[in-house]
Amino acid sequence: MSGPKESNPELESFRERWKAEVRAKKLAPAPAPAPAPAPSSPSSSTALKALRKPPAAPAKKQVLPLDQDEDDDVQPPPVFEQPGAAPESALSGQHGEPSASAEKKPVSALDYYEQAVEREVVGSLGDSLTLYRKAFRMDDLVDQKYKAKHFPKPAPKPAAAGSRTDASAAAASVSPAAAAQKRDQPQSLNDLISSFSGLSIEPASPEIEGMPAPPCPIGSLPDEILVHILRDVAIIDVGDFMRLAQVCRRLAYLVMREDQIWRRVCLGSEFGFGGMHYHWQRQVAWEPLTTEDLLREAAIEEDEDASAEVLLALTLEQRARKHTDESLANTMVFYEALYSSNWQRMFRLRPRIRFNGCYICTVNYIRPGQASSNQYTWNSPVHIVTYYRYLRFFRDGTVLSLLTTAEPADVVHHLTREAAALHAGGAAPHLPSIVVQSALKGRWRLATLADNPSASVSEAEGDLVVETEGVSKYIYRLDLSLRSGGRSSGPRNNKLVWRGFYSFNRLTGDVAEFALGDRSKPFTFSRVKSYGARGG
Repeated sequence: MSGPKESNPELESFRERWKAEVRAKKLAPAPAPAPAPAPSSPSSSTALKALRKPPAAPAKKQVLPLDQDEDDDVQPPPVFEQPGAAPESALSGQHGEPSASAEKKPVSALDYYEQAVEREVVGSLGDSLTLYRKAFRMDDLVDQKYKAKHFPKPAPKPAAAGSRTDASAAAASVSPAAAAQKRDQPQSLNDLISSFSGLSIEPASPEIEGMPAPPCPIGSLPDEILVHILRDVAIIDVGDFMRLAQVCRRLAYLVMREDQIWRRVCLGSEFGFGGMHYHWQRQVAWEPLTTEDLLREAAIEEDEDASAEVLLALTLEQRARKHTDESLANTMVFYEALYSSNWQRMFRLRPRIRFNGCYICTVNYIRPGQASSNQYTWNSPVHIVTYYRYLRFFRDGTVLSLLTTAEPADVVHHLTREAAALHAGGAAPHLPSIVVQSALKGRWRLATLADNPSASVSEAEGDLVVETEGVSKYIYRLDLSLRSGGRSSGPRNNKLVWRGFYSFNRLTGDVAEFALGDRSKPFTFSRVKSYGARGG
Protein backbone atom coordinates (compact mmCIF):
# COMPACT_ATOMS: atom_id res chain seq x y z
CA MET A 1 0.00 0.00 0.00
CA SER A 2 2.76 2.37 -1.06
CA GLY A 3 0.67 4.02 -3.72
CA PRO A 4 -1.69 6.89 -3.24
CA LYS A 5 -4.67 6.18 -1.02
CA GLU A 6 -7.97 5.35 -2.63
CA SER A 7 -10.95 7.47 -1.90
CA ASN A 8 -13.60 5.11 -0.52
CA PRO A 9 -16.16 6.67 1.89
CA GLU A 10 -17.38 3.33 3.25
CA LEU A 11 -13.88 2.21 4.07
CA GLU A 12 -13.11 5.46 5.83
CA SER A 13 -16.25 5.24 7.99
CA PHE A 14 -15.37 1.64 8.92
CA ARG A 15 -11.88 2.69 9.97
CA GLU A 16 -13.26 5.50 12.13
CA ARG A 17 -15.67 3.15 13.93
CA TRP A 18 -12.85 0.65 14.50
CA LYS A 19 -10.61 3.32 16.04
CA ALA A 20 -13.43 4.46 18.34
CA GLU A 21 -13.95 0.92 19.56
CA VAL A 22 -10.24 0.46 20.23
CA ARG A 23 -10.09 3.68 22.27
CA ALA A 24 -13.13 2.57 24.29
CA LYS A 25 -11.48 -0.77 25.05
CA LYS A 26 -8.36 0.99 26.31
CA LEU A 27 -10.40 3.04 28.77
CA ALA A 28 -12.55 0.09 29.95
CA PRO A 29 -11.47 -1.59 33.32
CA ALA A 30 -11.86 -5.12 32.00
CA PRO A 31 -11.61 -6.37 28.43
CA ALA A 32 -14.81 -7.27 26.68
CA PRO A 33 -15.01 -8.81 23.25
CA ALA A 34 -16.15 -6.19 20.74
CA PRO A 35 -19.06 -7.26 18.56
CA ALA A 36 -18.26 -7.33 14.90
CA PRO A 37 -19.87 -4.32 13.21
CA ALA A 38 -22.63 -5.26 10.86
CA PRO A 39 -21.75 -4.10 7.30
CA SER A 40 -24.16 -1.58 5.91
CA SER A 41 -23.91 -3.01 2.43
CA PRO A 42 -22.39 -5.93 0.56
CA SER A 43 -19.67 -3.71 -0.81
CA SER A 44 -18.33 -2.99 2.73
CA SER A 45 -17.93 -6.72 3.51
CA THR A 46 -16.04 -7.14 0.26
CA ALA A 47 -13.75 -4.30 1.22
CA LEU A 48 -13.12 -5.87 4.65
CA LYS A 49 -12.14 -9.14 3.04
CA ALA A 50 -9.75 -7.33 0.78
CA LEU A 51 -8.14 -5.40 3.61
CA ARG A 52 -7.82 -8.31 6.09
CA LYS A 53 -4.73 -10.45 5.80
CA PRO A 54 -3.60 -13.22 8.14
CA PRO A 55 -1.19 -11.37 10.47
CA ALA A 56 2.23 -12.80 11.22
CA ALA A 57 2.97 -13.76 14.85
CA PRO A 58 4.89 -10.83 16.36
CA ALA A 59 7.95 -11.42 18.53
CA LYS A 60 6.65 -9.00 21.17
CA LYS A 61 3.26 -7.81 22.18
CA GLN A 62 3.28 -4.33 20.74
CA VAL A 63 0.43 -1.99 19.93
CA LEU A 64 1.08 0.43 17.12
CA PRO A 65 -0.38 3.90 17.25
CA LEU A 66 -3.72 3.99 15.54
CA ASP A 67 -3.21 7.41 14.02
CA GLN A 68 -0.49 6.21 11.64
CA ASP A 69 -1.78 6.15 8.09
CA GLU A 70 1.02 3.98 6.76
CA ASP A 71 -0.44 0.71 8.10
CA ASP A 72 -3.90 -0.32 7.06
CA ASP A 73 -3.70 -3.63 9.02
CA VAL A 74 -4.89 -3.08 12.62
CA GLN A 75 -3.77 -5.70 15.20
CA PRO A 76 -6.35 -7.08 17.70
CA PRO A 77 -6.19 -5.23 21.00
CA PRO A 78 -4.40 -7.02 23.85
CA VAL A 79 -6.17 -8.09 27.04
CA PHE A 80 -5.66 -5.43 29.67
CA GLU A 81 -5.34 -6.55 33.30
CA GLN A 82 -6.02 -4.66 36.49
CA PRO A 83 -2.95 -3.48 38.42
CA GLY A 84 -1.89 -6.01 41.10
CA ALA A 85 -4.20 -8.73 39.79
CA ALA A 86 -2.85 -12.21 39.26
CA PRO A 87 -2.45 -13.34 35.68
CA GLU A 88 -5.40 -15.21 34.26
CA SER A 89 -3.25 -18.23 33.54
CA ALA A 90 -2.40 -18.47 37.22
CA LEU A 91 -6.03 -18.17 38.30
CA SER A 92 -7.40 -20.80 36.01
CA GLY A 93 -6.08 -24.16 35.05
CA GLN A 94 -6.52 -26.09 31.94
CA HIS A 95 -10.23 -26.70 32.47
CA GLY A 96 -11.10 -23.62 34.49
CA GLU A 97 -10.49 -25.31 37.94
CA PRO A 98 -8.73 -23.41 40.76
CA SER A 99 -5.09 -24.41 41.06
CA ALA A 100 -3.50 -25.57 44.34
CA SER A 101 -1.37 -22.42 44.59
CA ALA A 102 -4.49 -20.25 44.61
CA GLU A 103 -6.06 -22.08 47.63
CA LYS A 104 -5.83 -20.66 51.12
CA LYS A 105 -2.90 -22.13 52.95
CA PRO A 106 -4.10 -23.86 56.15
CA VAL A 107 -2.68 -22.57 59.41
CA SER A 108 -4.71 -24.01 62.29
CA ALA A 109 -6.00 -27.49 62.93
CA LEU A 110 -9.49 -26.33 62.05
CA ASP A 111 -8.27 -25.15 58.61
CA TYR A 112 -6.74 -28.54 57.90
CA TYR A 113 -9.93 -30.24 59.03
CA GLU A 114 -12.12 -28.06 56.80
CA GLN A 115 -9.92 -28.75 53.78
CA ALA A 116 -10.00 -32.46 54.58
CA VAL A 117 -13.80 -32.37 54.56
CA GLU A 118 -13.80 -30.59 51.21
CA ARG A 119 -11.42 -33.13 49.68
CA GLU A 120 -13.49 -35.98 51.03
CA VAL A 121 -16.63 -34.53 49.45
CA VAL A 122 -15.03 -34.39 45.95
CA GLY A 123 -13.67 -37.92 46.34
CA SER A 124 -9.97 -37.24 47.10
CA LEU A 125 -9.79 -39.71 49.95
CA GLY A 126 -6.00 -39.89 50.04
CA ASP A 127 -5.58 -36.13 50.39
CA SER A 128 -8.38 -35.90 52.94
CA LEU A 129 -6.80 -38.64 55.04
CA THR A 130 -3.47 -36.78 55.09
CA LEU A 131 -5.17 -33.54 56.10
CA TYR A 132 -7.20 -35.32 58.79
CA ARG A 133 -3.99 -36.69 60.31
CA LYS A 134 -2.36 -33.25 60.36
CA ALA A 135 -5.44 -31.72 61.98
CA PHE A 136 -5.63 -34.31 64.75
CA ARG A 137 -1.89 -34.08 65.43
CA MET A 138 -2.31 -30.36 66.07
CA ASP A 139 -5.54 -30.67 68.12
CA ASP A 140 -7.22 -33.92 69.15
CA LEU A 141 -10.51 -32.09 69.74
CA VAL A 142 -10.66 -30.46 66.32
CA ASP A 143 -13.70 -32.53 65.27
CA GLN A 144 -15.72 -31.07 68.14
CA LYS A 145 -14.63 -27.54 67.21
CA TYR A 146 -15.65 -28.19 63.60
CA LYS A 147 -19.04 -29.43 64.77
CA ALA A 148 -19.51 -26.41 67.03
CA LYS A 149 -18.61 -24.04 64.19
CA HIS A 150 -20.64 -25.54 61.37
CA PHE A 151 -23.39 -27.31 63.34
CA PRO A 152 -24.05 -25.16 66.44
CA LYS A 153 -26.54 -26.33 69.03
CA PRO A 154 -29.91 -24.59 68.97
CA ALA A 155 -30.50 -21.89 71.55
CA PRO A 156 -32.39 -23.07 74.68
CA LYS A 157 -36.09 -22.47 74.71
CA PRO A 158 -37.11 -19.41 76.72
CA ALA A 159 -38.82 -20.15 80.02
CA ALA A 160 -42.54 -19.63 80.29
CA ALA A 161 -43.65 -16.20 81.38
CA GLY A 162 -45.39 -17.57 84.46
CA SER A 163 -42.38 -19.58 85.69
CA ARG A 164 -39.93 -16.68 85.66
CA THR A 165 -39.43 -15.44 89.19
CA ASP A 166 -38.28 -12.12 90.53
CA ALA A 167 -34.80 -13.53 91.06
CA SER A 168 -34.38 -14.48 87.40
CA ALA A 169 -35.83 -11.12 86.29
CA ALA A 170 -33.32 -9.30 88.47
CA ALA A 171 -30.49 -11.41 87.08
CA ALA A 172 -31.55 -10.51 83.54
CA SER A 173 -31.35 -6.78 84.30
CA VAL A 174 -27.71 -6.94 85.42
CA SER A 175 -25.23 -5.31 83.06
CA PRO A 176 -22.84 -7.58 81.09
CA ALA A 177 -19.78 -6.23 82.91
CA ALA A 178 -21.32 -6.87 86.33
CA ALA A 179 -22.45 -10.33 85.22
CA ALA A 180 -18.93 -11.21 84.02
CA GLN A 181 -17.44 -10.04 87.31
CA LYS A 182 -20.00 -12.07 89.23
CA ARG A 183 -19.19 -15.19 87.21
CA ASP A 184 -15.52 -14.89 88.13
CA GLN A 185 -16.36 -14.99 91.84
CA PRO A 186 -17.08 -18.36 93.51
CA GLN A 187 -20.81 -18.95 93.87
CA SER A 188 -22.21 -19.90 97.25
CA LEU A 189 -24.50 -22.89 97.71
CA ASN A 190 -27.51 -20.69 98.48
CA ASP A 191 -26.99 -18.64 95.31
CA LEU A 192 -26.54 -21.79 93.27
CA ILE A 193 -29.79 -23.31 94.58
CA SER A 194 -31.62 -20.00 94.04
CA SER A 195 -30.56 -20.00 90.39
CA PHE A 196 -32.54 -23.24 89.89
CA SER A 197 -35.85 -21.62 90.83
CA GLY A 198 -37.01 -20.90 87.28
CA LEU A 199 -36.02 -24.25 85.81
CA SER A 200 -38.29 -27.12 84.91
CA ILE A 201 -37.86 -30.88 84.95
CA GLU A 202 -36.20 -31.79 81.65
CA PRO A 203 -36.84 -35.19 80.05
CA ALA A 204 -34.00 -37.63 79.59
CA SER A 205 -31.99 -37.38 76.38
CA PRO A 206 -32.82 -39.97 73.70
CA GLU A 207 -30.73 -43.11 73.59
CA ILE A 208 -30.13 -42.62 69.85
CA GLU A 209 -29.25 -39.18 68.53
CA GLY A 210 -31.95 -37.78 66.31
CA MET A 211 -34.74 -39.83 67.85
CA PRO A 212 -37.51 -38.17 69.92
CA ALA A 213 -36.90 -37.85 73.65
CA PRO A 214 -38.71 -40.34 75.92
CA PRO A 215 -41.83 -39.02 77.68
CA CYS A 216 -41.46 -37.34 81.07
CA PRO A 217 -44.90 -37.23 82.76
CA ILE A 218 -43.58 -35.78 86.03
CA GLY A 219 -42.22 -32.77 84.14
CA SER A 220 -45.73 -31.69 83.16
CA LEU A 221 -47.18 -31.80 86.69
CA PRO A 222 -48.08 -28.50 88.37
CA ASP A 223 -46.00 -27.50 91.38
CA GLU A 224 -48.84 -28.14 93.83
CA ILE A 225 -49.13 -31.82 92.89
CA LEU A 226 -45.36 -32.24 92.66
CA VAL A 227 -44.87 -30.83 96.17
CA HIS A 228 -47.58 -33.16 97.50
CA ILE A 229 -45.76 -36.18 95.99
CA LEU A 230 -42.44 -35.07 97.45
CA ARG A 231 -44.03 -34.63 100.88
CA ASP A 232 -45.32 -38.21 100.80
CA VAL A 233 -41.84 -39.44 99.88
CA ALA A 234 -40.33 -37.49 102.80
CA ILE A 235 -42.84 -38.99 105.25
CA ILE A 236 -42.02 -42.53 104.05
CA ASP A 237 -38.24 -42.09 104.05
CA VAL A 238 -36.53 -38.74 104.49
CA GLY A 239 -33.29 -40.23 103.17
CA ASP A 240 -34.89 -41.07 99.83
CA PHE A 241 -36.38 -37.57 99.75
CA MET A 242 -32.93 -36.03 100.11
CA ARG A 243 -31.52 -38.24 97.36
CA LEU A 244 -34.11 -36.80 94.94
CA ALA A 245 -31.93 -33.68 94.84
CA GLN A 246 -29.47 -35.65 92.70
CA VAL A 247 -32.01 -36.21 89.92
CA CYS A 248 -32.20 -32.73 88.38
CA ARG A 249 -31.88 -29.08 89.29
CA ARG A 250 -35.60 -28.47 89.64
CA LEU A 251 -35.97 -31.27 92.22
CA ALA A 252 -32.82 -30.04 93.97
CA TYR A 253 -34.47 -26.64 94.39
CA LEU A 254 -37.69 -28.16 95.74
CA VAL A 255 -35.85 -30.46 98.16
CA MET A 256 -33.71 -27.66 99.54
CA ARG A 257 -36.21 -24.79 99.57
CA GLU A 258 -39.75 -26.19 99.90
CA ASP A 259 -40.40 -25.18 103.49
CA GLN A 260 -43.80 -26.82 103.89
CA ILE A 261 -42.28 -30.27 103.30
CA TRP A 262 -39.62 -29.74 105.97
CA ARG A 263 -42.22 -28.37 108.37
CA ARG A 264 -44.24 -31.58 108.01
CA VAL A 265 -41.10 -33.68 108.56
CA CYS A 266 -40.09 -31.74 111.67
CA LEU A 267 -43.51 -31.79 113.32
CA GLY A 268 -44.33 -35.38 112.34
CA SER A 269 -43.76 -38.46 114.47
CA GLU A 270 -42.13 -40.50 111.69
CA PHE A 271 -38.66 -38.89 111.82
CA GLY A 272 -39.24 -35.52 113.44
CA PHE A 273 -39.73 -34.12 116.89
CA GLY A 274 -43.31 -35.26 117.20
CA GLY A 275 -41.86 -38.70 117.99
CA MET A 276 -39.41 -37.45 120.66
CA HIS A 277 -40.31 -38.12 124.30
CA TYR A 278 -39.30 -35.84 127.18
CA HIS A 279 -41.17 -37.91 129.79
CA TRP A 280 -41.26 -41.60 130.56
CA GLN A 281 -43.84 -43.46 128.51
CA ARG A 282 -43.35 -46.99 129.91
CA GLN A 283 -41.85 -48.85 132.80
CA VAL A 284 -38.40 -50.36 132.48
CA ALA A 285 -39.91 -53.78 131.70
CA TRP A 286 -42.18 -52.19 129.00
CA GLU A 287 -45.27 -52.31 131.22
CA PRO A 288 -47.69 -49.35 131.55
CA LEU A 289 -46.83 -46.61 134.02
CA THR A 290 -48.03 -46.95 137.60
CA THR A 291 -49.00 -44.47 140.28
CA GLU A 292 -45.47 -44.56 141.72
CA ASP A 293 -44.05 -43.52 138.38
CA LEU A 294 -46.42 -40.59 138.14
CA LEU A 295 -45.62 -39.49 141.71
CA ARG A 296 -41.91 -39.71 140.97
CA GLU A 297 -42.43 -37.62 137.84
CA ALA A 298 -44.31 -34.97 139.81
CA ALA A 299 -41.56 -34.85 142.42
CA ILE A 300 -38.91 -34.35 139.76
CA GLU A 301 -40.79 -31.58 137.95
CA GLU A 302 -41.71 -29.73 141.17
CA ASP A 303 -44.50 -27.93 139.34
CA GLU A 304 -47.84 -26.98 140.88
CA ASP A 305 -49.68 -27.80 137.66
CA ALA A 306 -47.98 -31.20 137.56
CA SER A 307 -48.80 -32.26 141.12
CA ALA A 308 -49.60 -35.85 141.97
CA GLU A 309 -53.34 -35.23 142.14
CA VAL A 310 -53.41 -33.65 138.70
CA LEU A 311 -51.31 -36.41 137.15
CA LEU A 312 -53.39 -39.14 138.75
CA ALA A 313 -56.60 -37.54 137.54
CA LEU A 314 -55.39 -37.56 133.94
CA THR A 315 -55.74 -40.62 131.80
CA LEU A 316 -52.79 -41.85 129.82
CA GLU A 317 -54.28 -40.38 126.63
CA GLN A 318 -54.78 -36.98 128.27
CA ARG A 319 -51.27 -37.07 129.69
CA ALA A 320 -49.83 -37.95 126.29
CA ARG A 321 -51.81 -35.10 124.71
CA LYS A 322 -50.52 -32.68 127.34
CA HIS A 323 -46.92 -33.67 126.69
CA THR A 324 -47.48 -33.44 122.93
CA ASP A 325 -48.74 -29.87 123.26
CA GLU A 326 -45.74 -28.95 125.41
CA SER A 327 -43.37 -30.47 122.89
CA LEU A 328 -45.01 -28.61 120.00
CA ALA A 329 -44.82 -25.31 121.88
CA ASN A 330 -41.11 -25.82 122.59
CA THR A 331 -40.50 -26.74 118.95
CA MET A 332 -42.09 -23.50 117.72
CA VAL A 333 -40.02 -21.47 120.19
CA PHE A 334 -36.77 -23.14 119.13
CA TYR A 335 -37.73 -22.76 115.46
CA GLU A 336 -37.67 -18.98 115.74
CA ALA A 337 -35.04 -18.46 118.45
CA LEU A 338 -32.34 -21.04 117.71
CA TYR A 339 -32.74 -22.07 114.07
CA SER A 340 -33.50 -18.77 112.26
CA SER A 341 -37.01 -19.90 111.24
CA ASN A 342 -35.59 -22.57 108.97
CA TRP A 343 -37.28 -25.98 109.23
CA GLN A 344 -34.58 -27.82 107.29
CA ARG A 345 -31.85 -26.38 109.51
CA MET A 346 -33.83 -27.33 112.59
CA PHE A 347 -34.34 -30.92 111.42
CA ARG A 348 -30.63 -31.27 110.72
CA LEU A 349 -29.17 -29.64 113.84
CA ARG A 350 -31.66 -30.18 116.66
CA PRO A 351 -30.91 -33.29 118.75
CA ARG A 352 -33.20 -36.22 117.99
CA ILE A 353 -33.21 -40.02 118.24
CA ARG A 354 -33.04 -42.06 115.03
CA PHE A 355 -35.19 -45.17 114.78
CA ASN A 356 -34.25 -46.79 111.44
CA GLY A 357 -31.11 -48.43 112.80
CA CYS A 358 -29.19 -49.03 116.03
CA TYR A 359 -26.34 -47.43 117.95
CA ILE A 360 -23.18 -49.53 118.34
CA CYS A 361 -20.33 -49.03 120.80
CA THR A 362 -17.15 -50.99 120.02
CA VAL A 363 -14.68 -51.45 122.89
CA ASN A 364 -11.17 -52.92 122.57
CA TYR A 365 -8.83 -53.44 125.49
CA ILE A 366 -5.74 -55.48 126.30
CA ARG A 367 -5.65 -57.98 129.16
CA PRO A 368 -2.42 -59.69 130.23
CA GLY A 369 -2.37 -63.47 130.08
CA GLN A 370 -0.57 -66.08 132.14
CA ALA A 371 2.80 -67.44 131.03
CA SER A 372 3.07 -71.17 130.40
CA SER A 373 5.25 -73.16 132.80
CA ASN A 374 5.99 -75.85 130.20
CA GLN A 375 7.80 -73.63 127.68
CA TYR A 376 10.21 -70.76 127.73
CA THR A 377 8.73 -67.36 126.80
CA TRP A 378 10.33 -63.95 126.73
CA ASN A 379 7.27 -62.12 128.05
CA SER A 380 3.83 -62.94 129.31
CA PRO A 381 1.16 -63.20 126.57
CA VAL A 382 -1.55 -60.61 126.19
CA HIS A 383 -5.18 -60.90 125.09
CA ILE A 384 -6.92 -58.31 122.92
CA VAL A 385 -10.57 -58.33 124.00
CA THR A 386 -13.33 -56.84 121.84
CA TYR A 387 -16.94 -56.51 122.90
CA TYR A 388 -19.92 -54.50 121.69
CA ARG A 389 -22.78 -52.57 123.22
CA TYR A 390 -25.99 -52.22 121.19
CA LEU A 391 -28.88 -49.82 121.73
CA ARG A 392 -32.02 -49.85 119.63
CA PHE A 393 -34.72 -47.24 120.31
CA PHE A 394 -38.43 -47.58 119.57
CA ARG A 395 -40.99 -44.85 119.00
CA ASP A 396 -43.14 -45.82 121.99
CA GLY A 397 -40.35 -44.87 124.42
CA THR A 398 -38.84 -48.36 124.86
CA VAL A 399 -35.31 -49.56 124.12
CA LEU A 400 -33.32 -52.80 123.81
CA SER A 401 -29.79 -52.91 125.28
CA LEU A 402 -27.34 -55.72 124.56
CA LEU A 403 -23.76 -56.37 125.69
CA THR A 404 -22.05 -59.18 123.75
CA THR A 405 -18.90 -60.21 121.94
CA ALA A 406 -20.88 -61.09 118.79
CA GLU A 407 -20.10 -58.89 115.82
CA PRO A 408 -22.69 -56.49 114.39
CA ALA A 409 -23.35 -58.62 111.29
CA ASP A 410 -24.64 -61.40 113.58
CA VAL A 411 -26.68 -59.15 115.88
CA VAL A 412 -28.27 -56.06 114.31
CA HIS A 413 -30.82 -57.90 112.15
CA HIS A 414 -32.12 -59.83 115.17
CA LEU A 415 -32.32 -56.88 117.57
CA THR A 416 -36.12 -56.79 117.59
CA ARG A 417 -38.86 -57.09 120.18
CA GLU A 418 -40.15 -60.24 118.54
CA ALA A 419 -36.77 -62.00 118.85
CA ALA A 420 -36.40 -60.89 122.47
CA ALA A 421 -39.83 -62.33 123.31
CA LEU A 422 -39.07 -65.54 121.39
CA HIS A 423 -35.87 -66.28 123.30
CA ALA A 424 -37.10 -65.22 126.74
CA GLY A 425 -35.97 -67.82 129.27
CA GLY A 426 -33.57 -69.47 126.80
CA ALA A 427 -36.21 -70.80 124.40
CA ALA A 428 -35.37 -71.77 120.80
CA PRO A 429 -31.58 -71.89 121.28
CA HIS A 430 -31.03 -73.39 117.81
CA LEU A 431 -32.03 -70.19 115.98
CA PRO A 432 -29.41 -67.62 114.88
CA SER A 433 -31.25 -64.95 116.86
CA ILE A 434 -30.37 -66.65 120.18
CA VAL A 435 -27.78 -63.90 120.63
CA VAL A 436 -30.66 -61.58 121.65
CA GLN A 437 -31.44 -63.79 124.65
CA SER A 438 -29.28 -61.65 126.93
CA ALA A 439 -30.76 -58.35 125.69
CA LEU A 440 -32.17 -56.08 128.41
CA LYS A 441 -35.46 -54.24 128.17
CA GLY A 442 -35.50 -50.56 128.99
CA ARG A 443 -36.99 -47.12 128.39
CA TRP A 444 -35.65 -43.79 127.16
CA ARG A 445 -36.44 -40.10 127.22
CA LEU A 446 -34.70 -36.89 126.27
CA ALA A 447 -33.58 -34.69 129.12
CA THR A 448 -35.30 -31.46 130.18
CA LEU A 449 -34.28 -28.49 132.27
CA ALA A 450 -35.46 -30.38 135.36
CA ASP A 451 -32.61 -32.89 134.83
CA ASN A 452 -29.94 -30.18 134.58
CA PRO A 453 -31.16 -26.81 135.87
CA SER A 454 -27.78 -25.13 135.39
CA ALA A 455 -27.63 -25.90 131.67
CA SER A 456 -29.14 -23.78 128.93
CA VAL A 457 -32.20 -24.90 127.01
CA SER A 458 -30.20 -25.97 123.95
CA GLU A 459 -27.63 -27.85 126.07
CA ALA A 460 -30.28 -29.68 128.09
CA GLU A 461 -31.99 -30.83 124.92
CA GLY A 462 -28.92 -32.73 123.81
CA ASP A 463 -28.94 -35.12 126.78
CA LEU A 464 -30.47 -38.58 126.78
CA VAL A 465 -31.46 -40.80 129.71
CA VAL A 466 -31.77 -44.59 129.32
CA GLU A 467 -32.87 -46.98 132.08
CA THR A 468 -32.60 -50.76 131.57
CA GLU A 469 -33.13 -53.90 133.57
CA GLY A 470 -30.25 -54.99 135.77
CA VAL A 471 -29.22 -57.98 137.79
CA SER A 472 -31.82 -58.93 140.36
CA LYS A 473 -32.95 -55.78 142.22
CA TYR A 474 -30.87 -53.28 140.26
CA ILE A 475 -31.69 -50.88 137.45
CA TYR A 476 -28.96 -49.56 135.16
CA ARG A 477 -29.02 -45.93 134.12
CA LEU A 478 -27.06 -44.59 131.13
CA ASP A 479 -26.61 -40.82 130.84
CA LEU A 480 -25.66 -39.98 127.26
CA SER A 481 -25.38 -36.91 125.04
CA LEU A 482 -26.37 -36.63 121.40
CA ARG A 483 -23.46 -35.44 119.26
CA SER A 484 -22.39 -35.37 115.62
CA GLY A 485 -19.31 -37.16 114.33
CA GLY A 486 -17.28 -36.72 111.16
CA ARG A 487 -17.12 -33.59 109.03
CA SER A 488 -19.18 -30.50 109.77
CA SER A 489 -21.15 -31.04 106.54
CA GLY A 490 -21.66 -34.74 107.23
CA PRO A 491 -24.41 -36.59 109.14
CA ARG A 492 -25.74 -35.06 112.34
CA ASN A 493 -26.97 -36.68 115.58
CA ASN A 494 -25.15 -39.90 114.76
CA LYS A 495 -23.24 -40.35 118.04
CA LEU A 496 -24.06 -40.95 121.69
CA VAL A 497 -21.32 -39.86 124.08
CA TRP A 498 -21.11 -41.20 127.61
CA ARG A 499 -21.78 -38.85 130.54
CA GLY A 500 -22.24 -41.45 133.23
CA PHE A 501 -23.18 -45.05 133.98
CA TYR A 502 -25.00 -45.87 137.23
CA SER A 503 -26.76 -48.68 139.06
CA PHE A 504 -29.87 -48.05 141.17
CA ASN A 505 -30.98 -50.32 143.97
CA ARG A 506 -34.78 -50.47 143.87
CA LEU A 507 -35.03 -51.72 147.45
CA THR A 508 -32.74 -49.31 149.24
CA GLY A 509 -32.63 -46.46 146.73
CA ASP A 510 -28.83 -46.43 146.68
CA VAL A 511 -27.04 -45.22 143.55
CA ALA A 512 -23.57 -46.44 142.54
CA GLU A 513 -21.48 -45.26 139.60
CA PHE A 514 -19.52 -47.51 137.26
CA ALA A 515 -16.04 -46.32 136.36
CA LEU A 516 -15.81 -46.37 132.57
CA GLY A 517 -12.24 -45.14 132.11
CA ASP A 518 -10.81 -45.91 128.68
CA ARG A 519 -13.76 -48.12 127.84
CA SER A 520 -16.19 -45.22 127.46
CA LYS A 521 -16.23 -45.33 123.67
CA PRO A 522 -19.15 -43.47 122.05
CA PHE A 523 -22.07 -45.16 120.36
CA THR A 524 -22.22 -44.66 116.58
CA PHE A 525 -25.46 -44.89 114.64
CA SER A 526 -25.72 -47.52 111.90
CA ARG A 527 -28.73 -47.75 109.62
CA VAL A 528 -30.25 -51.24 109.31
CA LYS A 529 -32.32 -51.87 106.18
CA SER A 530 -34.13 -54.86 107.62
CA TYR A 531 -35.90 -52.56 110.11
CA GLY A 532 -37.58 -50.71 107.24
CA ALA A 533 -37.43 -47.03 106.43
CA ARG A 534 -39.07 -45.86 109.65
CA GLY A 535 -37.71 -48.48 112.01
CA GLY A 536 -39.16 -48.79 115.58
